Amino acid sequence: MSLNRPLIIGHRGAPGYLPEHSPGSYARAIASGADAVEPDVVPSKDGVLVVRHENEISATTDVATRPEFAARRTSKMVDGERLTGWFVEDFTWDELRTLRCRERLPAVRPHSAAFDDTESVLRLRDVLHLARAGGVGVVLEIKHAATFAAQGFDMAALVRDELRAADWLDDPALVVESFEPLVLARLRGLGIRAPLVQLIESEGTPWDLRERDGDHAITYASMLTPAGLDALARQVDGISPDKRLVLNPGPLGRARGPARFVAEAHDRDLRVFTWTCRPENMFLLPGYRRHGGRAAFGDFRAEWAVLREAQLDGVFVDHPDLGVDVFGG
Repeated sequence: MSLNRPLIIGHRGAPGYLPEHSPGSYARAIASGADAVEPDVVPSKDGVLVVRHENEISATTDVATRPEFAARRTSKMVDGERLTGWFVEDFTWDELRTLRCRERLPAVRPHSAAFDDTESVLRLRDVLHLARAGGVGVVLEIKHAATFAAQGFDMAALVRDELRAADWLDDPALVVESFEPLVLARLRGLGIRAPLVQLIESEGTPWDLRERDGDHAITYASMLTPAGLDALARQVDGISPDKRLVLNPGPLGRARGPARFVAEAHDRDLRVFTWTCRPENMFLLPGYRRHGGRAAFGDFRAEWAVLREAQLDGVFVDHPDLGVDVFGG
């Protein structure tokens, strides 16, 4: 898709309005004019790719209220962090499909929480069908690949097989992304031709590299240096850093960006996306927050204007209609 503006990507659908990754959330994103939607994928016990932001699902489904699943509550290490709850990989797809979606942040988005327990959990296959029917692209994020590999799941192979079965493997509207470089390399080794995008946190180290290389693992920050961008340009087709990195805030919490690495990445023919544009005060840089508390909308237009000036290739938004309004001109 050739545009004179960023690709507007419905982040988990339209979670500013409806619980993330629910059928209604994706339908709202498509109806609002998003160019693409972003499903996160994790595997069920029987190898079905399920659309959830995390494999621990107590905050985003009704699983904790289901007595038949009470005994499944457990603790696990996920990317080096101990979590307690219910995990997708301990359920078959037939069990997961009985669960209902819930709002992750009910105190911030009570209007979305009003739709709790009304819609079912989706598979990747379902989102691919919704996207094709709606005429939009898909930016697919692979979650926790190294953690799942230790449990016997080859996430790259599962993604390849599912894309092939859904006739999306060679679709020009497909992008695949991950925070973990090794799964992106594995995808390329499997012959995936879709553009691959390295997600970049504002700090820290990719978990898969930390697991493999220990203290010698490269950091996210090093990826945005000229040498780091040179290396990425040989491995992937784009980068997607946290928007704070693009905004480059000063001591008063106002943006000083666009950061220099955006142009440097473009000079290396890397696409540059950013995540996540959200209008509520709690998600904005301090200099753009307004009265009304965490859930109130701040001066998001002023913050996002800096991102618009960066000539990005894509922006992830929780409210796709606002993304179309700000970035779609």
